[in-house]
Amino acid sequence: MAELRHSASFGPRATSSPMKRDADSSPLIPSATADHHHHHLPDDDEERDRHSLKDRYRPLQYLSSFFGDDPRVPNPLHSPRISFFCTLLLILVGLLSLFSIVNKLNAPYLCKKDGITLHCPHVKESPSLWENPLSSTTSWKPCAERRDGVIEELPPENETNGYIFIHAEGGLNQQRIAICNAVAVAKIMNATLILPVLKQDQIWKDQTKFEDIFDVDHFIDYLKYDVRIVRDIPEWFTDKTELFSSIRRTVKNIPKYAPAQFYIDNVLPRVKEKRIMALKPFVDRLGYDNVPPEINKLRCRVNYHALKFLPDIEQMADLLASRMRNRTGSSNPYMALHLRFEKGMVGLSFCDFVGTREEKAKMAEYRQKEWPRRYKNGSHLWQLALQKRKEGRCPLEPGEVAVILRAMGYPKETQIYVASGQVYGGQNRMAPLRNMFPNLVTKEELATKEELDGFRKHVTSLAALDFLVCLKSDVFVMTHGGNFAKLIIGARRYMGHRLKSIKPDKGLMSKSFGDPYMGWATFVEDVVVTHQTRTGLPEETFPNYDLWENPLTPCMCKA
Repeated sequence: MAELRHSASFGPRATSSPMKRDADSSPLIPSATADHHHHHLPDDDEERDRHSLKDRYRPLQYLSSFFGDDPRVPNPLHSPRISFFCTLLLILVGLLSLFSIVNKLNAPYLCKKDGITLHCPHVKESPSLWENPLSSTTSWKPCAERRDGVIEELPPENETNGYIFIHAEGGLNQQRIAICNAVAVAKIMNATLILPVLKQDQIWKDQTKFEDIFDVDHFIDYLKYDVRIVRDIPEWFTDKTELFSSIRRTVKNIPKYAPAQFYIDNVLPRVKEKRIMALKPFVDRLGYDNVPPEINKLRCRVNYHALKFLPDIEQMADLLASRMRNRTGSSNPYMALHLRFEKGMVGLSFCDFVGTREEKAKMAEYRQKEWPRRYKNGSHLWQLALQKRKEGRCPLEPGEVAVILRAMGYPKETQIYVASGQVYGGQNRMAPLRNMFPNLVTKEELATKEELDGFRKHVTSLAALDFLVCLKSDVFVMTHGGNFAKLIIGARRYMGHRLKSIKPDKGLMSKSFGDPYMGWATFVEDVVVTHQTRTGLPEETFPNYDLWENPLTPCMCKA
């Protein structure tokens, strides 16, 4: 058998001449000389063994003839037709290899660049480009509104457990959340709520009062069966300044995301004792999954039904939304983009962004001045920036937003309303987005100076306009976290999930932008597939969920 393997390995060269091969019929059959060195078989057995070996090695004989010169077996390579197909196959393999190389070079961040303009390949529009599929959005309906047939009896005013007072701190949307939480806490303790004061914001230097932005009458009336709300501190409490400054009148030890029981055990006794107490600070001082479901439903009732902006703000927002829908001369959908790339946001993120050495040096000085404890000596910041970008915790740059939107299929003609402060880097930073989507406007470009002058005295009024125009859009796109975006997404979900609200997967996008071998087609596929479930569709709530972004379980019912 060792001789057979040796012969098979060398094919027809195992025999000495063509005549010998003809006589033996197979190069793999042992020769007569070799037989003398083996056990001599009887004639019948020898013949049977000879035929068995022929059958066994017939395929190898053919292969040996394929690569050799055996005239008895036709060589397929000599056939013109086979040669043609082999040549065609080689050409096809070469073309595929060339296409693969070009595809790798065509990375998403290397969309054809012309100066500060990006040109990305066209992507076919999907049927659900402007709204979520109907089949995915009809299973839930809002159910946190006040039911007129059900009236909950409130105790008489002289039987209240006391009065609570809060400062709603921060920007407009943080103030909104604080107001919703204040109503809920008043309900938990069966206390009377004094109309919250909107504390002056340290950044915007705004002194807006509650009545300057919200409809107070509607607020009090809509919640009259849930919580007693009064406009001002009771007259019998004469030293009103004490409520703002005295430690004896302030509950300061409320932990973040406190459960309802904490208020009953620790705050209520002090409210009963002092009759009036201020809760300070009050940012995020009530949890979500550690309070009764009816309390969470009440928070939704406040947010989506009781808190209404003043009529003139609502009317101006309607006018801006109408102009967005008619910019082409006929009815068109529009996208609202919340672009969080102001200097303060870029600095606070401690992420690294493209820019000149001078820009990076100035940003380092700014961070060191504003956040000295986090900045330290700056040596650890590069590693921190890489880690945050990898985890998707960095704001998206305008150019990155442009590429993502194009990959999703939005065409150059898309009408985009931008809600943003002053973008860090100015027009140069905005150029890639504006050049790829030229129909991009802000409220200042959409309305006349005279139309907006009435709202400029209160910064929160301008923020309210942005809020409402984004809320009414066909598609809302956020670029970074924050109360504005999550309140918009939550409200649009509460309105029925049909409105598309895109929350980019910044971690995946960062990985894709950093991959020099990812082609445009692969990038588009990743973007589309990943964001199919990130468009404001119904999502079940989970422990420690954010009620403001996902009001599904406590505030919505099965349709």
